[in-house]
Amino acid sequence: MTTDAVGGVWRYSVDLAGSLNEAGIEVVLACLGPAPSEDKRREVEALKATRLVALDLPLDWMADGPEALDGVPSRLVALADETGADLLHLNLPSQAAGMETARPVVVVSHSCVVTWWAAMRGEPLPSEWTWQRDLNEAGFARADAVIAPSRAHAAALGAAYASTRPVRTVPNAITPPAQKRRSPKQPFVFAAARWWDESKNAALLDAVAVEISWPVKAAGACRGDNGQSFAFAHAAALGERPFAETKALMAAAGIFVSPSLYEPFGLAVLEAATAGAALVLADNATYRELWGGAARFADPRDPAAFAREVEALANDTAARSLLGALAEERAQRFTPARQLDVLFAAYRTAAVDRSGLSLGAAQAAE
Repeated sequence: MTTDAVGGVWRYSVDLAGSLNEAGIEVVLACLGPAPSEDKRREVEALKATRLVALDLPLDWMADGPEALDGVPSRLVALADETGADLLHLNLPSQAAGMETARPVVVVSHSCVVTWWAAMRGEPLPSEWTWQRDLNEAGFARADAVIAPSRAHAAALGAAYASTRPVRTVPNAITPPAQKRRSPKQPFVFAAARWWDESKNAALLDAVAVEISWPVKAAGACRGDNGQSFAFAHAAALGERPFAETKALMAAAGIFVSPSLYEPFGLAVLEAATAGAALVLADNATYRELWGGAARFADPRDPAAFAREVEALANDTAARSLLGALAEERAQRFTPARQLDVLFAAYRTAAVDRSGLSLGAAQAAE
């Protein structure tokens, strides 16, 4: 399984690796892009049967052109050969472009430049980025199964790419705590994202911090390896924090907000909901799909509207308590067991497509 240490794919892949380990499946986690930090390495070391391999290979959205990615598919196949892997689970579609292997290849689109641009700009992709669209298109065509974490993102992929391969929806998941030790909620607003990405809407969050009575704490990187950055003036910028510390802040926060303009899933929202935080979310298709009826929504392009929703909750203890309970109940839909049920169906489809056998014949061969 491929991963990267830059954004939410790390959290997704490490949590999924742990679930696969519990199901008796060994995982080789191939990290591309910037090397993972020591605390991230320790997370993988704590898993039962997952091995981390840091590869000196670029991520497509950090590359200057397609030639920088020429060696990615062959190196991943070589690693699969070296480790005896049975299946390749690739968390960037471009990694499958032109891949030559007899193993099943499953591609997951967590986000991409093409759908990001459509959501953020609403205009044709710039000519200097069309190579990314072409590589993703080739990756989708090469894959034996394609996955998106929400129906909204699957629809965005369908609108952005010419490939007619069906896109399966496999929502992300997190492991719920073994014991529910509810921390007393504290009067602060918490948010977590990679704030250098303009789609995370740090500017709105900073503007909201001026208008509400509670302090706003923002965890996450404010400078990306691609040179983009954001500087908070009003919200308290906590920077990147160890995962355990971030979870503790989510558990303590009275309100969790996510003002994202583009969001294929939003794993941080699920983490906060599991901790029983009241949610105020951007009114976008993904969040409506996943959290409708269990969160309050506001226009992510209207700081005043967003501030009103947050302030109303800050001043209403009963409403916060109810909304937190609704979010926690909704979060129970996104468990590892449910994720694996749907994911294994995609794996089986990929294996059958690759082998050319019918499902019955494949099962008989087993």
